[in-house]
Amino acid sequence: MLSSDFGDMDWPGGKTFAFTIFDDPDFQTPARASAVYDLLADLGIRTTKGVWPGHPGIPPAERRVTCLDADYLKWTLAIQQRGFEIGWHGASPVTSTREETRAGLERFRELFGHPPVTIAQHYDCLENVYWGTGRLSGRAHRWLYKTLAPRERSLFAGDIPGDPRYWSDLCRQHVKYVRNFVFSNINTLAMCPFMPYHDPARPDVNYWYASSEGANAESFNKTISEANQDRLESEGGACIMYTHFAYRFVDNGTLNPRFRTLMERMSRKNGWFVPVSTLLDFLMTKNGPVTIRAEQRSSLERKWLLHKIRFGSA
Repeated sequence: MLSSDFGDMDWPGGKTFAFTIFDDPDFQTPARASAVYDLLADLGIRTTKGVWPGHPGIPPAERRVTCLDADYLKWTLAIQQRGFEIGWHGASPVTSTREETRAGLERFRELFGHPPVTIAQHYDCLENVYWGTGRLSGRAHRWLYKTLAPRERSLFAGDIPGDPRYWSDLCRQHVKYVRNFVFSNINTLAMCPFMPYHDPARPDVNYWYASSEGANAESFNKTISEANQDRLESEGGACIMYTHFAYRFVDNGTLNPRFRTLMERMSRKNGWFVPVSTLLDFLMTKNGPVTIRAEQRSSLERKWLLHKIRFGSA
C-alpha cells in the first residue's frame, strides 16, 4: 500500500495518526530549549533534535551552540538518553570543507554511537547538497525560486565533484534521510504521500522527506492549532514539524503557554509520537523503496513554491 492511502494507514499499536518534530539547533542553548524537551519527555512525545558536532575549524564564537561546548554536549547526550533521536544539521554553523564534513561525521558517530540517520541542511552552509536552485527541476521553477529566495542564490556545492566543499558521496554512504520541501499543511504525508522517496536526478541522497511549517513558536502553534490537530487525526495522516526550539518557545525561562497547551492536547490524542527516522522507516515498510517520477516531483515543487510565496521560509 502506498502511503497516499494514509487514511487507511495501519499505524503501529492501533494509533490513528503520527506526529513528530525535527528541531534545527540554530542559536540553541540549554537555557533556550531545555524546558521544551522536558515537556515533550513528560508528555511521552519523542522527536528529533539536530546538532552541529563541530570541528576545529569553527571560530570560537560559533562553538557555544555546537557539541564542542561541554555543557551543550552534556545536555544533548542526556536528551538522547531520554529517547530522543539526534540528527545532523551539518558539521558546523558555517560552511565546511569536505575534510571538515568528514571529521564532523566521524565526531557525530563517536559522540552518539552511530552515523546520522536523519538530517536537515542549514541554510547558511554552502556545502549543502542539491540545494538552492538545485532543489528544483526546470527553468520556470528555478526562476521563480530565485525571485522568491534571493538570499539563497549562492552556489551550494556539496554535490559538485572536485569542489572543496563536495561531500555528497559521503552523504550517500552515511545518511539515510534528508529533509527538503516544507509545507503549511499539518498533514505532511498528504502533501508528500510517497515519502521517503529517492530522486534519480539527485542520486547521492538515499531518501528525501518533507516537513510542515513551524520555524518559530508563532508559526508552529498556528500549524498545530486545535482544528488542525483534529484534522490530522481524522485524516489518519502523519506530521513532521520543521522548527527551531530556540526561536521564542522559551521566554525568560518560561515556556510559551500556547505551545504547552497545544502539545498537552496533542499528547491526549491517539497519536504515534516517535522520532523522525522511526516514522520514516515505518513508511518505508509500507511503501517499499519509492523512486519519485518527474511529474510527482514537479507537483511537489509547485506546492512548495506556493508555500514560499506565502511564508518565505524553509
